[in-house]
Amino acid sequence: QVRVMESGGGLVQAGGSLRLSCAASGSIFNINDMDWYRQAPGKQRELVATITRSGTTNYADSVKGRFTISRDNSQNTAYLQMNSLKPDDTAVYYCAAHDTTWSRRFWGQGTQVTVSS
Repeated sequence: QVRVMESGGGLVQAGGSLRLSCAASGSIFNINDMDWYRQAPGKQRELVATITRSGTTNYADSVKGRFTISRDNSQNTAYLQMNSLKPDDTAVYYCAAHDTTWSRRFWGQGTQVTVSS
């Protein structure tokens, strides 16, 4: 199995920045996509950003120009740099690592991000 652990969440004022980290470990064979999702209270989980092993990225419209996803393949780690944060960004942020050999995504426990107005 693959373990995924997020870190870096916290409380920040609107306009501030946070950097989330996601580390995958365990029986890793071939992680392709690494994704960041978020879920706000009372809302469905939504995809925020994704990055392939080759570095191709994709973002939700709501975060384009403010969030940047990156990764270090040698460390099986992904990052989400979040700038110009808004109260609407408040959510639990989850990382998912898609291992193509396991043919499944492995999820972390989530990290809380709270943006105060």
